[in-house]
Amino acid sequence: MAFDGLSDKLDSAFKRLRSKGSLNESDVRDAMREVRLALLEADVSYKVAKDFTNKVTERAIGADVMESLTPAQMVIKIVNEELTALMGGTESKLAYAAHGPTVVMLCGLQGSGKTTHCAKLALRLKGQGHRPLLVACDIYRPAAIKQLQVLGSQIGVPVFEEGAHDPVEVAKDAVRLAKDQGMDYVFLDTAGRLQIDEELMEELRSIKATIHPHEILLVVDAMTGQDSVNVAGTFNEKLGIDGLILTKLDGDTRGGAALSVKSVTGKPIKFVGIGEKLGDLDVFHPDRMANRILGMGDVLSLIEKAESALDEKKAEELEAKLRKNKFDLNDLVEQLEEVKKLGSMKDILSLIPGIGKRLKDADIDDRQLDRTEAIVRSMTPAERRNPDILNASRKKRVAAGCGMTVEDVNRLLNQYRQMQKMFKQMNSKSARRQMARHGGMPPGFGGMQ
Repeated sequence: MAFDGLSDKLDSAFKRLRSKGSLNESDVRDAMREVRLALLEADVSYKVAKDFTNKVTERAIGADVMESLTPAQMVIKIVNEELTALMGGTESKLAYAAHGPTVVMLCGLQGSGKTTHCAKLALRLKGQGHRPLLVACDIYRPAAIKQLQVLGSQIGVPVFEEGAHDPVEVAKDAVRLAKDQGMDYVFLDTAGRLQIDEELMEELRSIKATIHPHEILLVVDAMTGQDSVNVAGTFNEKLGIDGLILTKLDGDTRGGAALSVKSVTGKPIKFVGIGEKLGDLDVFHPDRMANRILGMGDVLSLIEKAESALDEKKAEELEAKLRKNKFDLNDLVEQLEEVKKLGSMKDILSLIPGIGKRLKDADIDDRQLDRTEAIVRSMTPAERRNPDILNASRKKRVAAGCGMTVEDVNRLLNQYRQMQKMFKQMNSKSARRQMARHGGMPPGFGGMQ
């Protein structure tokens, strides 16, 4: 995951600060020297790293910090605030035209992921109740139009194309169609090049001058580090952009582009690509990212991820079954499927404060969820509803059907029975009284309050 290396090095620097009861100016400067080196190793530009540590040092050697009861925590708080400011301060929202459609033009070099992220954005907006239109303005790259059509089909969003026609005219016709059909967002998938050239820029400037898009987003690959920052600077200078989409952030363990690009271009990161699936697109929150870099977790993102991925109706049905003690193995499989929508267990746990760091090197095998599901799906409907009928011969058949052992089947059944006991206890009157006393937490979880 992004920033893993930086997080480890910052944690190491702050550990030395925490070990001291009081701090002097020399302690702070030594720590900031380590922070600067960590930023440089994360592929942050030298000027950005130097300016950042100078700001932190200036604030940290103030009397309020030095004389506080926990000076190390005050320094970390300052680093958190400056990291947030470095990445833009607050979330930068996508434009929305009062009298639509809102036209969003995506640009970037070839291979940056423009076409895929057009579809990701459209899917996100569609999920929020909007009616987007995808427009194929890349008439040069082989199969670019076909790729957009396939993606549009997958997410159920219409695609406008006119073959190898002039991209400016294609964009004009698409906006006209969107107005006529009441679509409120138009995403223009423009052409890219292997490198920036004047011909590309002239075409993009023509589209901009003719269509007057409400938003121009540059798509850059986080894996290219400072190269992506340089590309962003050039696009902003020659075309003028409103924000960026940073792709492949899940694959870049350094994350220097995310830390440098706002300072270099003055333009915010609006979205980040965090995976290959079309739903793997997140709004960029500088404050939450700063928390994650400093190992403080990101509970808000976890809640939003759960709200968007989990089925509220299924959750209500499950709650009703739990109240009646009717939770069976069919329900267990449904819940496993819901959990898998959130991503890998390691990614989920990394968002919980205090847990991500401890489990960083833990061997968390997501395939265990698949194995559990395979065992249950090897059972008959009657066995899933009533696992008590699973005798030795039935267990042997189930194990053979899913390629597991009888021991694996027994382990799952034991876990299921323990869950049933817990749910039964939670439904008892005494448990409900305990939950009321503990602010709604189940019995035994009082220490978490």
